[in-house]
Amino acid sequence: MITKLKPFLHFWCLGAQRLLNVRRSSIYHVSDDLLCNRFCTVTKTINTNQQPTVTESPELPYWVRVVKKEEAVVEPEDDDFLLPSFSEWIKNEKLRAREVDVRGLVSDMTENDVDKISKVLRFHFKSPDAVVDALNDCRFDVSECLVEQILKRFSCEWLPSYGFFKWAKVQKDVTLSSDLYNLMVDNLGRSKKFDLMRELLDEMSHLKGYISLNTLSKIMRRFSKAGKYEDAIETFTRMEDFGVQKDTNAMNLLLDALVKGGSVERAHTVYLDLKNRIAPSVQTYNILVHGWCRARKIEEANETVKDMEEHGFGPDVVTYTCFIEAHCREKDFRKVDAIFKEMQMKGCSPSVVTYTIYMKALGRAKEENKALDVYEKMKQNGCVPDNSFYSSLIHMLGMSGRLKACYDIFEDMPNRGVSPDTFTYNTMITIAAHSSKEEDALKFLQKMDENQCKPDICTYAPLFKMCCRMRRPKVLTFLLNHMFKNDVSMDLGTYALLVRGLCRNRNPERACAVFELAVLRGFLPTHTMYDNLVKELEKRGLNDKKKRVEELMSQAKQQGSDNSSERPIKIEE
Repeated sequence: MITKLKPFLHFWCLGAQRLLNVRRSSIYHVSDDLLCNRFCTVTKTINTNQQPTVTESPELPYWVRVVKKEEAVVEPEDDDFLLPSFSEWIKNEKLRAREVDVRGLVSDMTENDVDKISKVLRFHFKSPDAVVDALNDCRFDVSECLVEQILKRFSCEWLPSYGFFKWAKVQKDVTLSSDLYNLMVDNLGRSKKFDLMRELLDEMSHLKGYISLNTLSKIMRRFSKAGKYEDAIETFTRMEDFGVQKDTNAMNLLLDALVKGGSVERAHTVYLDLKNRIAPSVQTYNILVHGWCRARKIEEANETVKDMEEHGFGPDVVTYTCFIEAHCREKDFRKVDAIFKEMQMKGCSPSVVTYTIYMKALGRAKEENKALDVYEKMKQNGCVPDNSFYSSLIHMLGMSGRLKACYDIFEDMPNRGVSPDTFTYNTMITIAAHSSKEEDALKFLQKMDENQCKPDICTYAPLFKMCCRMRRPKVLTFLLNHMFKNDVSMDLGTYALLVRGLCRNRNPERACAVFELAVLRGFLPTHTMYDNLVKELEKRGLNDKKKRVEELMSQAKQQGSDNSSERPIKIEE
């Protein structure tokens, strides 16, 4: 397969092995009630130190159980698949971290305070103060590291994270740093709890040195992402009230937040208002050019370049890359080639980002041979591929069915001085899951653990889709637990993906359980998420389930959550 990549024959070793020689490490022992049981509400004191006997569920797929050597292997059920190579991974993982069920509360003798606190926070609380009351009944050793891990683990769930934060900051022998306050500010902004975010900012203003440009940058980004552009601008206006200087860097952060929030027009208005008081930089103009190109307004982008030149700045590689990306989006490759020629004439060498964007666009346009030729152009300019380039190349080849070539490239990356990162692993997992290579997809997840490469929300999305498509509920349970143990918080996009996938694959009961979980965790489901589930329940005559979903939707609206306007990561398609 690799020999067909014409310009790459000399680049990758022909002897690169296809098989992934993964070391055996770990999978979590899990229970199978994740998508079945309802949450309970805390009605009595929680004793996290009580240690009941932990037993294995008889419904677990046999490759997820810890199998003794003398035991005979039981044939898997229809919804599981054979994966014997993971038995050692599972066994080792049990020694490192016992099961954490996303929907239950299970005690364990080996767990640390992070896991114990997490179990408490998995209950359904009515308010942050209820969280504080529950935690007051327990004893934990609080440290800055512990607080950081909990805030990251519950970053998309404002109520438990804020309740925990309120409790942690009044504990003895610990003083929360400005970084932890910034993390909580970001969590509240992510969930659009802007009143609470403002209250916390006011509290920080009374703590010397706690408010920085980083703090206000997070706030401006969260306001902009929620479409609250005037609030973002007001935050910039009030910077000096918080002891933060309004300089070029601060202005650029505001412009970038507005552009990425979808309003390059407001960003341009702010620039016109400030340019005579705050000196713009090359980055200032590149932000605006990027915004105009992203909005497909090339004429305005060209006008910005003229303004840039009038202020003594010439377009750089970032400027040109913005235009290349815009023309690639329209598949106008003649204009892209013209820009490359202009760059060459002006002595501006394309960056690896420029080449990566071009190659990805050619791949999407089914111009695979031309996409492969991009590497030759990179060589001529002495540009070295990075993780992003490799990941994009692997994705392009994977989507065209060249799986062996993908595996060869992945295995040979370290020989070329580039170690796979999270983005690379995510790409490999995506193409394996897309091709229904279940074992390979999970092996890449295993290898991430072995190489201490931290997964993110995009790591799990293709695996969730694969499990829904292949009807693997127990593997899905394991993945949700694995996600939780790696401090990756479920956002609304993940819940929507699961509901959609379960509905599409004839599992509306579990889709209802996921929908309920989303509501109980404080999310307001999107109208699409709700409508699709209701239609599926109507089609199958599940009127009781439909009534329950309608009640949950009403409850979500009454909770006052406005998470539906948040733009979740696009992981459903």
